[in-house]
Amino acid sequence: MREIVDAVTATSPAFSAISDPKFERDVRTAVTVALERFLDLAGTDEPALPPRSREVFASLGAAEAREERGPDALLAALRTASRLMLRKFSEALAELRPVSAAELIDLSDAVTAFVDELSAGSTEGYGRQLREQAGEGDRRRRQFAELLLRGGTAESVVGAAATTIGWPPPEEIVPVLLPLDQARDARFRYGSEGIVVERSRDAVLLLRSSPAPDALHGRGAVVGPPLSWDRTPEGVRLTELTAELVGTGAEPVFVEEHLATLALRGEPAALAVLAARRLAPLQHLRPTQRDRLLDTLHSWLLHWGARNEVAAELFVHPQTVSYRLKLLRELLGGTLDDPQRRFELLLVLSSR
Repeated sequence: MREIVDAVTATSPAFSAISDPKFERDVRTAVTVALERFLDLAGTDEPALPPRSREVFASLGAAEAREERGPDALLAALRTASRLMLRKFSEALAELRPVSAAELIDLSDAVTAFVDELSAGSTEGYGRQLREQAGEGDRRRRQFAELLLRGGTAESVVGAAATTIGWPPPEEIVPVLLPLDQARDARFRYGSEGIVVERSRDAVLLLRSSPAPDALHGRGAVVGPPLSWDRTPEGVRLTELTAELVGTGAEPVFVEEHLATLALRGEPAALAVLAARRLAPLQHLRPTQRDRLLDTLHSWLLHWGARNEVAAELFVHPQTVSYRLKLLRELLGGTLDDPQRRFELLLVLSSR
């Protein structure tokens, strides 16, 4: 029997890719249990594997799942064991007496059926472990999502929770509001890149980056603004308000396109996000220079670009106004030529 155990562990090609000595020890133990059980079965009508023996192989399969290895190596070892068992048992019988072809066929059937039971036990353990891990993973993902949606959680706690689901500590979170019947599809579509939280009337998908618009076509989605993880509750609220404001349809709705409307309706978070977006090109400037340019821009927008009126209001020379506007155009690009963007800038600057 020891010869068969040694041969299985030595001749299985799948073992060459696994350097874990514990795996080989566990396989040796399992093969020993299997051989002893097979010999005990001779002449009985007992089930192939009693619960204790079956659990040995179930545990072996579960260990493979925990190590994130497929069951192929283990099943290959069992197939090798099947061939060696048939050969060794046939040789042992032949040493005692002549063996007929019918007896060899019966022995082959018995060995094959027995090893099939071993494989089934291993596969059962493998599947059970995967289900347990999936359940634990879902629990951790829900816990992480609750921390984000609740807000007010320490960064270290959020970072640790992110690590448990395989995410790096998040920088930004993009909330996406979906109809409840789209929750299952979103879980499948985004996998580990997103977390879906089902609520009473809708579902919230939390992503680490903005989704491609075509991925949400026909799904009734409202896509929130990318905000730092600690502002996730604000992002979700803005998404909900946008859904109430414009409704949903075949094409995804983007909150970024409705921030001005939300700001005019008195939503401070929308105004804050709009200000951050429109004034971002000026963030790198010194505070005094930035303030001068913003004052100039505000006056220029109010006076419809009348340079002399801007100069009079700011008590500066018209050429100073021209110089500042040149800098603003370099920083803001085509924004100053877009009526919608100019309106948004005026809205933001008027709130300063």
